[in-house]
Amino acid sequence: MSQPPYAGIGISAVVPFLDERDSLGELIERLERVLSRLAGNDYEVVFVDDGSRDGSFEVVRAAHARNERIRAIRFRRNYGKSAALAVGFEHARYGIVVTLDADLQDDPDEIPKLLAKLDEGYDVVSGWKHIRHDPLEKTLPSKLFNAVTSLASGIRLHDFNCGLKAYRAEVVKTLTIYGEMHRYIPALAHWEGFRVTEVPVRHHPRKHGRSKFGASRYVKGFLDLLTVLLTTRYLKRPLHLFGSVGTLLLVAGFIIAMVLTIEWALGGTYLTNRPLLLMAVAFMIVGMQLISIGLVGELIVRQSQSTREYHVRERL
Repeated sequence: MSQPPYAGIGISAVVPFLDERDSLGELIERLERVLSRLAGNDYEVVFVDDGSRDGSFEVVRAAHARNERIRAIRFRRNYGKSAALAVGFEHARYGIVVTLDADLQDDPDEIPKLLAKLDEGYDVVSGWKHIRHDPLEKTLPSKLFNAVTSLASGIRLHDFNCGLKAYRAEVVKTLTIYGEMHRYIPALAHWEGFRVTEVPVRHHPRKHGRSKFGASRYVKGFLDLLTVLLTTRYLKRPLHLFGSVGTLLLVAGFIIAMVLTIEWALGGTYLTNRPLLLMAVAFMIVGMQLISIGLVGELIVRQSQSTREYHVRERL
């Protein structure tokens, strides 16, 4: 009998959940079947209970009693998906980490497809719900979110927020996830120098319960996108962010002021009745302020760089 392909390397599946009692039994059975086929005995499923109140944790407890590879962490209250993933990543013990949602919309049978892509040399493989079984009020904002995130992050993915992903362990041990950052894990990994790609995966209609995410997640997600951009791309070079915007405003204000001044010099208009002049002055003032903030930020970064911050991929 041939050895399973990932025996020795091992697979850790991290599954955050909140009030998914009716889905967990089937999910556990399917994960056990898929992971044992892929890794033999070298697998684990780390469930993270994000404050369930429907008895979900008892389902996981019963599964742990018959199979010690089923592990669980239970929060005292709801902290959010990012916190649940962060704790699951911290406790993952094997060389490959897979994440998926507990509502059975993510298909465990798609895991081998993600791992095959990892074997091509990628560090993160994100699922792409190419055909999505969700109501329109979720799919349309999601398309906008993915388009904006793709443009802002510089990494072209169709579906940043798919729960089904596969990682090499070094990725999840490197990244810091909090707030709503779970939506931007591919971007965070990309900026850390890891190779990221995506593959189309099956997506199923929800069988039980309802979605735990409300409309507020879009506002929080947008604010966290700004946080991600500031703390990754511009953390060590704040002048590039504030200085760029400040310079644009300063130049725009100067050009408007010059045009108005020429018109005044030619006798074409009085400046006292031109609101555009006030806008030009405001542009120049705000532009100078932003450039000054960027310079102060550069001084702070320069003073704080007492140690080098980088990640070494390989040593010989």
